[in-house]
Amino acid sequence: MSIAPDTTVVLGHRFATELPEIALRWQAESAPDPRLLVLNESLAAELGLDPAWLRGPDGIGLLVGTRLPADAEPVAQGYAGHQFGGWVPRLGDGRALLLGELIDTDERLRDLHLKGSGRTPFARGGDGLAAVGPMLREYLISEAMHALGIPTTRALSVVATGRPVQRETLLGGAVLARIATSHLRVGSFQYVRTAGDLALLRRLADHAISRHCPGAAETENPYLALLDSVVAVQANLIAQWMLAGFVHGVMNTDNMTISGETIDYGPCAFMDAFDPKTVFSSIDSFGRYAYGNQPAIAAWNLTRLAEALLALISDDQDRAVELATESLQRFAPLYSAAWSAGMRRKLGLGNEVDDTVAQQLVDELLGMLESERVDYTSFFRGLASGEIDPPFEVWAARWRSLDPDSEAMQRANPVYIPRNHLVEEALAAAATGDMEPFHRLLAVISSPYDERTGYERYAEPAPENFGRCFQTFCGT
Repeated sequence: MSIAPDTTVVLGHRFATELPEIALRWQAESAPDPRLLVLNESLAAELGLDPAWLRGPDGIGLLVGTRLPADAEPVAQGYAGHQFGGWVPRLGDGRALLLGELIDTDERLRDLHLKGSGRTPFARGGDGLAAVGPMLREYLISEAMHALGIPTTRALSVVATGRPVQRETLLGGAVLARIATSHLRVGSFQYVRTAGDLALLRRLADHAISRHCPGAAETENPYLALLDSVVAVQANLIAQWMLAGFVHGVMNTDNMTISGETIDYGPCAFMDAFDPKTVFSSIDSFGRYAYGNQPAIAAWNLTRLAEALLALISDDQDRAVELATESLQRFAPLYSAAWSAGMRRKLGLGNEVDDTVAQQLVDELLGMLESERVDYTSFFRGLASGEIDPPFEVWAARWRSLDPDSEAMQRANPVYIPRNHLVEEALAAAATGDMEPFHRLLAVISSPYDERTGYERYAEPAPENFGRCFQTFCGT
């Protein structure tokens, strides 16, 4: 690891210092021929980083982890996880590194993390590398989520490494630089709890409280308050996924953050035709992480977090279980409230509309959307413009009688999402060295609510034959 000269970048190492037992010091592999493919200049400015410097050799060295400030302490983080329901006690950053923490222009602490930077001792036989396509996918989808107002980790850059990556075929290698309020996961707590080190578990929980819910430290039971906080932010997050038609695809406990940010955009995609059974992941054979299962899986994951925290919540096991259960039981009403409020916004319904009436309207609509195989995003945006398909006329007459606010609907329903056929088109072009389709799609989805002349194809559903066979892959 060489030192980046002439730079004012300061990388803290709070995680590595406070939790060295789960922070394995490691270094990124060299990149033979690094080439910047895309840089998030607005995010760079938000982080206090100079975009022009990042485009230079020292900046690119930072973005692949090979030229760091002298006091940086890059680490691979340890965590465990339930993967598709199966327990794996040792996962960790097998192809990733936490370079350190930045303080952004709003004085917030943000992680700078790499993906595809080479094998670590957590790699479990993998090569530790990443291909250009999956890293550009994460950049694109995470920026779309941010533009939609959905809590998410964000991509700062994708750099092609000049190193080939062997998958089904030989692909170009890349490193993604990712920004998060932290990379603490449910799996982080499972990892420590499995080791049986109660003092370390307490330090991990204190670290999480300090970073994500400092008010919990002042409560009678800080660790129960931490669980309450994670339950609340995840209920809100999953409701927003569902409202947007987003399918994460790999909701393992190591992919659920304590912060309530979406993380790990592997086999993810947005629904076209509405169907609760929608699955895009090539490895989700039984539909565990289907669109309609996401709220229940989130609750399942949160139960695993509660189990990991029991010893901190109370010395009395029975009392700890009772308190944790009460906390977990808040998920369903919190999720329901966030979902219902979001559906009201999508339908332009004011507070004067009775809850029962609104819920009946929503339930009937979702049933019709599923039976008619209607494009989810287009339907709601069209509704705001008065576009009603014939099968929905009777339903729409009742909806119109409630005096919906069409302008509010346009602010709640996007015109543009990263539609799967357009994403694949952009990634295929990028694989040949043509980044223009990627940048054009990125520009469109970065302003998802603003309809623009000349961009009609970006609002159109996928061709029917595409949707029937589309799958996504984790990229490892």
